Amino acid sequence: MDLFDKCNEFTRADEAISAGLYPYFTPIQEVMGNKVMVRGKEMIMVGSNNYLGLMEHPKVKAAAKEAIDRYGVATCGSRFLSGTMDIHEEMERRLAKFSGKEAAQSVSTGFQTNQAIISTVAGKGDAIVADRLVHASIIDACRLSAAEVHKFKHSDMADLERVLQSLPLEQGKLVVVDGVFSMEGDIAPLDLLVPLAKKYNARTLVDEAHAMGVLGKNGRGTCEHFGVEKDVDLVMGTFSKSFASLGGFVAGEAKVISFIKHFARSIIFSASITPASVATVLATLDIIETEPERRARLWQITDKMKTGFQAMGYDTGATQTPIIPLMIRDDEKAFMLWKATRDMGIFTNPVIYPAVAHGLALIRTSYSATHTEEELDYVLASFKKAGRALGILK
Repeated sequence: MDLFDKCNEFTRADEAISAGLYPYFTPIQEVMGNKVMVRGKEMIMVGSNNYLGLMEHPKVKAAAKEAIDRYGVATCGSRFLSGTMDIHEEMERRLAKFSGKEAAQSVSTGFQTNQAIISTVAGKGDAIVADRLVHASIIDACRLSAAEVHKFKHSDMADLERVLQSLPLEQGKLVVVDGVFSMEGDIAPLDLLVPLAKKYNARTLVDEAHAMGVLGKNGRGTCEHFGVEKDVDLVMGTFSKSFASLGGFVAGEAKVISFIKHFARSIIFSASITPASVATVLATLDIIETEPERRARLWQITDKMKTGFQAMGYDTGATQTPIIPLMIRDDEKAFMLWKATRDMGIFTNPVIYPAVAHGLALIRTSYSATHTEEELDYVLASFKKAGRALGILK
């Protein structure tokens, strides 16, 4: 059998394109606030992770341009060798303080950040205990680690305890969860999970990718939301959501961060984050720390949209955040709803297996603090019309 036979046999994408039902790799031609231009058509974006609406903030864009003028467009080196600039270290000091930890280390992408943490701190003889719905980056990081991998039922603390009880007390253990689960929008019960991990001598890692800037009084994420910041051992964050940039970071005890910094292959062998991206993070961090009204507005919008969808008859699952899924539970109907609302000028994301379990197809919508009432009302009206036309709503 030829190595490429599997490639030639893959026809699903071509079939979807021919049917006009292919939603992925959509080229965006222009961004105008919460609207984008796609193939010459203006659309309302409710499919991005720009939670605080900082992607086009004048201060943020000015900071990125200034960094390019001072440092150039790239580093052309890894952090380990020639790719460390003073603003990288400034950003890490700021992020450590923001996270309430001793130290922080940035990584070139959020995906690589979980690889750097998990495959480095959890090794042969150790155990990783992860929620079944953790992000793909955590799943791949577990595969790279030499540690045993155990999974527990989604946010089921009784099942987590069952797994922890089965492991030797003296064994090194790392419990890993998303703070906010990216497809379902629900929140990990850290108030219950953290004490349980401590009871069984396990360390904790919380992926705060979709929580930073959104949850907590100061926008520090799920750990702040539950008041367990001091008890969670490692916090991971990404820059591609509220920070409107690209990259990621891990924060924790200085000795642990130093170990990751010097042994993580995804740090040592990857080019460092570009100057513009670093400057963007610093500028957005300033705004997150000084403009709490953005979070307040985001939660107003979240309540409006969740309530509006539920009033129509849509099932929004267990979401507790600005990620509001519409649970369709049928792949074909999910794509048809996506297509109908896309034709009405709404940019969303249909999600099917393997991003969610079989039979749990959904339309993922997510919101920004800068969405206007007019935009939101149009989104609700469009989904109501399309849902009724397709027989999804009664």
